[in-house]
Amino acid sequence: MGLQKVNFKNKSGQTLVGRLELPVDQHPHNFVVFAHCFTCTKNLLAVKNISKALTSNGFGVLRFDFTGLGESEGDFANTNFSGNVEDLVAAADYLKEHYEAPTLLIGHSLGGAAVLFAAAQIPAVNAIATIGAPSNPVHVKHLFKSELDEIQKQGEATVNLGGRDFKIKRQFVEDLERKSLPETVKALRKPLLIMHSPQDDTVGIKNAEEIYIAAHHPKSFVSLDGADHLLSKKEDSRYVGEVISGWARRYLDIQDVLNNNLATKHQVVASLDKEDAFTTSMKVGNHYMIADEPEDYGGNDFGPSPYELVSAGLSACTAMTVQMYAKRKEWPLENIEVHTSYGKTHAQDCQNCETEGSKIDTFHREIKLVGNLDEKQKERIMQIADKCPVHKTLHSQIQIVSKLIE
Repeated sequence: MGLQKVNFKNKSGQTLVGRLELPVDQHPHNFVVFAHCFTCTKNLLAVKNISKALTSNGFGVLRFDFTGLGESEGDFANTNFSGNVEDLVAAADYLKEHYEAPTLLIGHSLGGAAVLFAAAQIPAVNAIATIGAPSNPVHVKHLFKSELDEIQKQGEATVNLGGRDFKIKRQFVEDLERKSLPETVKALRKPLLIMHSPQDDTVGIKNAEEIYIAAHHPKSFVSLDGADHLLSKKEDSRYVGEVISGWARRYLDIQDVLNNNLATKHQVVASLDKEDAFTTSMKVGNHYMIADEPEDYGGNDFGPSPYELVSAGLSACTAMTVQMYAKRKEWPLENIEVHTSYGKTHAQDCQNCETEGSKIDTFHREIKLVGNLDEKQKERIMQIADKCPVHKTLHSQIQIVSKLIE
């Protein structure tokens, strides 16, 4: 896993800056280019959350700043919508040259309209997802409608968008007016996922309907009920990332490829970037997941905590061991539930419970058995539960051998 800073040139030779996020211990099975919203940047929290959800499902994601925004070179005032589309093509060319061509494009807001235009120019793209996208680029004119007269008369105007001042020139507005998204979508003929909130008061839900009607099948619509336009609630952006990951698997070639460049191979790999607090990407066997800490501990609660993962191992191993034993004995154990929690408590045989350090690591395990079992069978099952391999490991003397991977 790595969050890598990347640079590439746009059509005008200006340097665009992005972040390439890769999954843990695996070459991405597919690469994605993410287009952020109008006047936003690659570092919008929603963009980062969606990207992380995708990388936890094996995708590699490139998010970058359009010309004149964030860390990228250029003057935003001299840009237009066509330039944004060209920037997306440049991003795809960068991936094709240095990694693999992107097969999935995702765009948020005006970025959603941009990916629909760009998809026709990127042959490798097999699927597109839009989030809160306008059905025509000219829709964004309403964001600075009070300044339109000044733009037309003076050739430019300073517009405040999201608390920031941007200079909008006449050529930007004229370029928007020349674009017809419905015609472009109708000719696209690629799988399309449209995600939109009915409560979006920046780009109304009617836009999603117009895009959907113009598109050919296969096309899908997912309502982001309760979300705002910027997906400011983290649960909304994480949901978007997970839904896109699942949807795209129907249309993309998904193959897990191990990263043979690593110096060592382990059952579990955890990767944490500096900017991610406690949200840790993990490869567990051949599966990908997120570990985290609760919000009251400074985390995002996107996944189980480390001790919850240890407790999960004990619960799962106990259930597997007991059910395997019951099957071999042909006992009528229909279901077993194992509830485990971790904490520090006094040992059962504690002699000096008031002294400092008298508490020990304790896993509290409760077992529920469903089936027509007699008391002797239940008693034996509880004995077998204590013999599960993870239980034995936690009770045995262990060692942890660490070394630095160069």
